[in-house]
Amino acid sequence: MEQCFISRKELAGLFDHTQLKANASKEDMKKLCEESRENGFRMVAVNSAQVVLCHELLKGSPVHVGAAVGFPLGQTTIEAKAFETKQAIEQGADEIDYVINITELKDGNYGYIRREMETIVSLCREQGVISKVIFENCYLTDEEKRRLCAVAAQVKPDFIKTSTGFGPSGATIEDVALMKALAGDGIKVKAAGGIRDLDTCLAMIRAGARRIGTSSSLRILKEYDERFSG
Repeated sequence: MEQCFISRKELAGLFDHTQLKANASKEDMKKLCEESRENGFRMVAVNSAQVVLCHELLKGSPVHVGAAVGFPLGQTTIEAKAFETKQAIEQGADEIDYVINITELKDGNYGYIRREMETIVSLCREQGVISKVIFENCYLTDEEKRRLCAVAAQVKPDFIKTSTGFGPSGATIEDVALMKALAGDGIKVKAAGGIRDLDTCLAMIRAGARRIGTSSSLRILKEYDERFSG
């Protein structure tokens, strides 16, 4: 039988099981939380309006509740993102994934980007909550990615993340490797967007990803079982 470099349990523990659709129902949220609890996923990734419900559904479980802030465009003020972050934490979020202001980055305003990052990361750090900064790489040049990694290396969020999954493209192996190389050992990389099969998932992990954001978690685990546990 073929062997894998990562166990099924370890793989499941890397998944941020995702349901961010605007028309997701409460039943969808219940299903998301049940699947995460049953399979040992690390987190449910939801819009911040769903934090209270998911926190209740996952009470007593090791599965984290992750709130998407400024999602998916990032085009709200630092103050608005700070309020959304505070409220999500108060309502039970264990992790925050926020989208940078891409307009300010494109304008070369890295001072703004740093202030925004420092604000959100500090709020999370004060409350013992994990912070993730979403770059949305599909809109960025390689130089912009490098400069953004340099800001992150100074501010030190827990994770930097490739994509929202709502842009024209998602994670690439090249971007994961670049982010991992530039961010330093203290910052982990989350790959998200377009990760729908086992081979893609394993390639992202090999490139340095330490979280995988996907709505295809069950499909990927099924592929793992068919290939490695048959």
